[in-house]
Amino acid sequence: MKLNELKPAAGSRKAPLRVGRGTGSGTGKTSARGHKGQKSRSGGGVRPGFEGGQMPLSRRLPKRGFVNHWRKNIVEINLEDLNVFEDGAVVNNDLLDEYGFLTRACDGVKILNNGELTKKLTVCVSASKGAAEKIVAAGGKVEVM
Repeated sequence: MKLNELKPAAGSRKAPLRVGRGTGSGTGKTSARGHKGQKSRSGGGVRPGFEGGQMPLSRRLPKRGFVNHWRKNIVEINLEDLNVFEDGAVVNNDLLDEYGFLTRACDGVKILNNGELTKKLTVCVSASKGAAEKIVAAGGKVEVM
């Protein structure tokens, strides 16, 4: 098979509608636009959301809330989730990303005090006070970067 021999599957492509090609085509004369009016003219029609001069819905409804552009996206990871790592592992952003913990763009990671830790880990990301105590109690270390 060559690139010049590739063809779309039968029935998957539809021929474009040829308007204004005589009355026998069914779309001749006015080219399926009807008679007169704004929508029949060249370049005619109205923008999306236009309601004929009536105050549009987007302007009738009140504005509410705001978007904080300086918000930081912190990924929260429970302490019990760290049990997937082997003893002695160094838990950092790269390792968390490799194991699929960082599924979205984030500005930081924080380990929360939910669950129990059974492995001795060196944690190189931010941890809550309670989580840090449990990591040390399990024989691990917390290194604040």
